[in-house]
Amino acid sequence: MRIDYSFRVVRDLMSSNPEDYGGNPALRIPSLQTPQGVWFGALNVCRELWRRSSPRPRVVWPEDLDEPVLANAQELVLQAMATEVSLIMGKLADASDSNAHHAKMRKGLVNMMSWLEENARSALAALPPQRDLSYLEVTLFCLVTHLQFRDVLPTASYSELNDFCQRFATRASIQETPYRFDT
Repeated sequence: MRIDYSFRVVRDLMSSNPEDYGGNPALRIPSLQTPQGVWFGALNVCRELWRRSSPRPRVVWPEDLDEPVLANAQELVLQAMATEVSLIMGKLADASDSNAHHAKMRKGLVNMMSWLEENARSALAALPPQRDLSYLEVTLFCLVTHLQFRDVLPTASYSELNDFCQRFATRASIQETPYRFDT
């Protein structure tokens, strides 16, 4: 989007202080602080960044996904991301990996990734060709690469998803914003 920004790191993901999360009462990231106020959550942040960009790229938003494979792919990507966060937070809290809830979350994550592996090609092909970007593509890329980055789930066996990520990673915006642990 070519927008100037500054980045503030949440140093302690176990913090229960909303100010550590940009004022988000849900104690979650991301938050975007602007002169008009704070935007909570990835979709709100993406929309506001898009509104501030010039020229505005042609973006396909979740509400534009009017085919089941597209809508289901977006839903499963977001659910998988939420599950990943729960697994990461459980690990940070020293929760047992052997409890039934943890096992169900991990099984659900594997099931969602398998569905995405099987359906990613048809879902991505169904996106409108006259786009610059879609929220689905961004979130899918973030999910697959973050699973590996945070060592939540090995992704090597997901060839379709990895092929997509390799293609998507050639975008300048991806190359300029790699994942990294902040110290």
